[in-house]
Order: sequence, then structure tokens, then C-alpha cells
Amino acid sequence: MLTVDRAKYCHESDPYLDRPRRIGYNVTISAPHMHAYALSILSNQLSDGAKALDVGSGSGYLSACMAYMVGSHGRVIGIEHIPELIEISTRNVREDNPHFLKESRIKFIVGDGRLGHAADGPYNAIHVGAAADTLPQELIDQLAPGGRLICPVVAIEGFQRFQDLLQVDKNADGTITKKKLMQVSYVPLTDPTTQLRN
Repeated sequence: MLTVDRAKYCHESDPYLDRPRRIGYNVTISAPHMHAYALSILSNQLSDGAKALDVGSGSGYLSACMAYMVGSHGRVIGIEHIPELIEISTRNVREDNPHFLKESRIKFIVGDGRLGHAADGPYNAIHVGAAADTLPQELIDQLAPGGRLICPVVAIEGFQRFQDLLQVDKNADGTITKKKLMQVSYVPLTDPTTQLRN
């Protein structure tokens, strides 16, 4: 995070404040502490040569941090369903770390993040930057053995609605282990029409 300058991905004033900031299209860039937490939880999977998927890649900041961690032999796919955000994230990376694009270390694609991007999988690490109503099975299927997924998921208890950040590990034999990490507050993982309507 010290290597990838957040100010080049968050163009509001005070980009380093530890809070979410708007980046347009009803999307926010997460607070720095949440990015730090996500990267630390995924750090063993984001080793040199690893493949990672960043669902809801927004301005491209966390994708760029992941690209730094996986090294020149690794690959990060950032997926976002709003084409304008793909243009913004590509421009941000080009201005900050152009070699990530030249080396194909990072690639941004337009698509439904709930479905993942099987063509470049399986992935050692998957980060979901928006809250899903249910944990997407397609993303679990795209985890490599030994891979880890973190995803905020909506939970309802009685009349309370909240979000749990879930960690999903795929064991070497293909079995899955799930763990609740903490309660969080993310924008919903949805389709472009619903997102732009909110």
C-alpha cells in the first residue's frame, strides 16, 4: 500500500483519510484499513506468480496493490460491470504503474463479478469488494486448491440486517472451509441497472 499511491485512484480531496470515498457511479473505494485487512488476509495467496481476481475493482487501487504482491510472473484480473469504471481504473494504473499493463500483470474486464471470470482461473486469491446476498458458488468454483476468497455477505437475524465478511478456503482435496471474520458495511454486489438507480 505504500508503493501504490491511493491519491492516483481516489481523486476526491484528502484521499488518504481512513474512510470510504466516492469514485462515481454509486461506487466507493473502501477505507484504507479495509484494504490493508483484505491484503493481510490474502497475503499467503498473493505470493509471487499467483493469480488473483478482484471483484468490483472500482478505481483499480486494490487490483494494483495485488499486482504488486503477485510480482511480474503473477496476474490480477479486475472485474467491474460498469464500463466507465474499467476505463477509469485502466487510466489510473497507466498513470501510476504502467508496467503492470505492459507486462499483462493486471487486466481489467467488464463483466458480472458474481459470475467471476473462469477464463483466467483458477485463482489463488479472490477478493469481493461489495456485499453479496448469498455467497456466489461460481466464485468458490474458480478458487484453486489452497486458494482463499473473502466476500462480504448479507445476513439477517430477526429484524436485523447486517453483513459478515466471510473467508472461504479451498483445501488441497477440494473441500471448503468457511469462517466469519467480522461485521462490515459495503455497497451491494448487484447489476449495473440497480447500482446506477440507487
